[in-house]
Amino acid sequence: MINRRLAFVALVPVVQALFVTVQGEPVSARSEASHRRGPDAPERRPPEALSPPPATTIPTAPAVSTAPETPAAPEARRITPATPHARRPRGAAEPTGPDEGRGTGLDGLIGALSELRDAVARTRYTLRLPSADRAVTTAAAVVHQLDDYLLPRLRQLDAPLLVVVGGSTGAGKSTLVNSMVRAPVSPAGVLRPTTRAPVLVCNPADAPWFSSRELLPGLIRTSTTTEDPHTLRIVSAAALEPGLALLDAPDIDSVVDANRALAVQLFAAADLWLFVTTAARYADAVPWDLLRDARGRGTAIALVLDRVPEGAAEAITAHLTTMLAAQELAEAPLFVLPETRLDGQGLLAEQIIGALRDWLTQLARSAAARAEVVRQTVQGAISALSTSVTSLAVAAEEQVSAVQALTIPVHAAYRGARSAVEQGIRDGVLLRGEVLARWQELVGTGDIMRALQARIGRVRDRVAAAITGRTAPGEKFTVALESGIVALARSAAADAAEQASTAWRLHPAGAALLESAADLGAPAPDLPERLERMVRDWQRGVLELVRREAGNKRALARASAYAVNAIGLLVMISVFTATSFIPTGAEIAVAGGTTIASQKVLEAIFGDQAVRALADQARVDLLDRVSAVFRAEAARFTAILDQAGVDEGMARWLRSAAERVATARRASPLPPPEGGDGG
Repeated sequence: MINRRLAFVALVPVVQALFVTVQGEPVSARSEASHRRGPDAPERRPPEALSPPPATTIPTAPAVSTAPETPAAPEARRITPATPHARRPRGAAEPTGPDEGRGTGLDGLIGALSELRDAVARTRYTLRLPSADRAVTTAAAVVHQLDDYLLPRLRQLDAPLLVVVGGSTGAGKSTLVNSMVRAPVSPAGVLRPTTRAPVLVCNPADAPWFSSRELLPGLIRTSTTTEDPHTLRIVSAAALEPGLALLDAPDIDSVVDANRALAVQLFAAADLWLFVTTAARYADAVPWDLLRDARGRGTAIALVLDRVPEGAAEAITAHLTTMLAAQELAEAPLFVLPETRLDGQGLLAEQIIGALRDWLTQLARSAAARAEVVRQTVQGAISALSTSVTSLAVAAEEQVSAVQALTIPVHAAYRGARSAVEQGIRDGVLLRGEVLARWQELVGTGDIMRALQARIGRVRDRVAAAITGRTAPGEKFTVALESGIVALARSAAADAAEQASTAWRLHPAGAALLESAADLGAPAPDLPERLERMVRDWQRGVLELVRREAGNKRALARASAYAVNAIGLLVMISVFTATSFIPTGAEIAVAGGTTIASQKVLEAIFGDQAVRALADQARVDLLDRVSAVFRAEAARFTAILDQAGVDEGMARWLRSAAERVATARRASPLPPPEGGDGG
């Protein structure tokens, strides 16, 4: 029975694969054979529903025995504490006792994690804010972590262990994987990147699990050599111990973006990291960023220091172990491989990799050790979700705040436009220019007075107008009034559009939205037409108002339709006077003069208070119609915000989902590993 702790060290849960790594196949400088690679990986595409292909089987003849070998190899050294122990991720719960949680189902935890996954996937960060890009990356990592690892692993805790072999370009990852199974299963060479499509190597007994697409469901399984990064090639190797698989991942520092993104996804699905670096590159910044990230999340980690020159092992190893200790990774197993020549198949000599192979073999053979690795990585992954989801909820709240910050100036601008129109109506500004001229004409000719006194003659006047080709003075006045109202409203709408767009340009999200909607800085092209239609509808509404008000007035009931029109004109003109009723003698004088008789006729028909009420109702109706037009103009801005799909309830939903996960985790702790060895 092996020491359970021996199988892992510095387990740091890769909960959110937030690293960016792309596979550059491990081609060692010592390798003389090079393998060319194909074109760059295309954009990620959705997985296709394919039945899992049969795994390629490495002939057992060239494979070394699955029994652990312990050849003497003074050059290959394993630097690891005598009794290593796993590091619990920050914030993770204390381990349960030996009997605590045993026999407890995980359905509640799986259900809560599934709900969290859906909440994260549905949340949108479409407004271009400083936190948006980071939130999109984090959300994608969380979804991948749940889909590719946590959910399938929780559904089958005793499934084979997945060891992801990753590292920098040219570190020798592929060569190491090939050497472990004694066959060139993963391309290695001097060209970069060498590994674009990941290769998973497992014992034939474990092939059904990895071919089933439980883990990494987004990658299409294949058994043939391919350069498609959306595929996962499954290779069976009898030389690999059952219970453990090696996955050759892209380079973490690849120049190909798609490769780095794929490496992130693969690391997120790992039970254990086997991190490969070289004597020349062990101090590079990118690997240490990823190691710190993995450490913080509790992922199980082991390291391989490859291609160490003769005579330099002691100094380099001492420096690297010091760096590991400074990053709280001193407990991680470290395997040192010397610089050496490869054999005819491009493989390392068996004695070079003996210590690493023995360690992995012991891990594969111990069910307890495998379970402890899985337990720590899963626990750390779940713990890390809390921090990630909290950051996503904050980003979601910032999206909602941005929508509000962009909506407020739009509504304020168009409220100001409505107030400007109301002020223009009340201060008599419209009773000037063309409107004033047509009013003077209407009053000066006496047409308004004759219309008020008319009983018959409507047909006669229309026939006369048709014969002479002249438009009635009342009609000219209404046309002029319409033009004046339209001009006033258009000016106010233009000011509002400019104010709203200016406010948006000062906001990062608003400025981005205006890039695709530059026309928002001016009123809609059809605004004049809509305003003209609105004024005509209002004028008809005034006449209808007069008819309803005069329903019980016998005097008006006996009057002709011309009288109704004339009264309507007087009500309209009263809307635009400061006194809110029929113009007084002084006001009429400003307009060119009229007769007191017209006012007396209206007062005789309606009464003084009724005339005031008519004018107030007509004014309110006009302003309501103007407000409706301005709301439609403001909707051009708010519609763009609506299209962004920001849901104000998503932040609350995310936090609630995270709380349900925490509750389910307490109610359904992971069962502790069984004692004893055995697969």
